[in-house]
Amino acid sequence: MSDPAMTNAPFTLTDLMDLLTEKAGLPPESRTTDPDAHFSDIGLDSLAFLSMQTELHDRFGTEMPDDDAERYTLGDIVATVSAAQSQPA
Repeated sequence: MSDPAMTNAPFTLTDLMDLLTEKAGLPPESRTTDPDAHFSDIGLDSLAFLSMQTELHDRFGTEMPDDDAERYTLGDIVATVSAAQSQPA
């Protein structure tokens, strides 16, 4: 997986799926291209959400202010990371 944080490439839904596969054990058959999907739609729970939050914070300095996995769509998460990437370091 190429690291968007290192290449300045935009963070995409594919990058999020890669991260969830790597850090939360998302099975390949559960990957989605639907930005309106939620964690429960792809079979992940709040523990997977917390793992993702930690990883996004470590890699991108991104904060997801609400710990509720159903609060955010996958597209919301991608947009949050993208906004954090566009901020000057």
